[in-house]
Amino acid sequence: MSLPTLPAPEYVFSIDVDITPPLTNGAGINGERKHIPITGGTVAGPRLNGVVLAGGYDWLWQRPDGVAEINAHYSLKAEDGALIYIRNLGLRVASDTARAALQASQPVDPADYYFRAAPVFDAPDGAHQWLRESLFVSRVTPKTLGVVVDVFRVQ
Repeated sequence: MSLPTLPAPEYVFSIDVDITPPLTNGAGINGERKHIPITGGTVAGPRLNGVVLAGGYDWLWQRPDGVAEINAHYSLKAEDGALIYIRNLGLRVASDTARAALQASQPVDPADYYFRAAPVFDAPDGAHQWLRESLFVSRVTPKTLGVVVDVFRVQ
């Protein structure tokens, strides 16, 4: 029996997300819930261009085992004015040293952490409905007060 072929990822766009520092009550017995306001940003790539609208949040859960669960909800506005809702669930896994550097907005070699997510889109009929008709994966790269989400469509 031959092995199945792996679906090829297609790069579709990057989302450069701006945030403010996280709000938190501190760590508890089950970890720490961080409320991270999303304040704006840009979307650019071969399949979509536009902006990130202010008002979204990432409700990150920093688990006691060091893994961060990403739970971001926000809206994009395409160049043609279409509003697109995104829900991005993911994981960030890093050593204690890499995690401390990331949280301090210091540069960290991407080989020293795993930061991936699976965005799901709600887009209107028409030019952007392909977003709700496909599955996506993303690579997330931290930046000072934000992240860059490189989005790939699974073909």
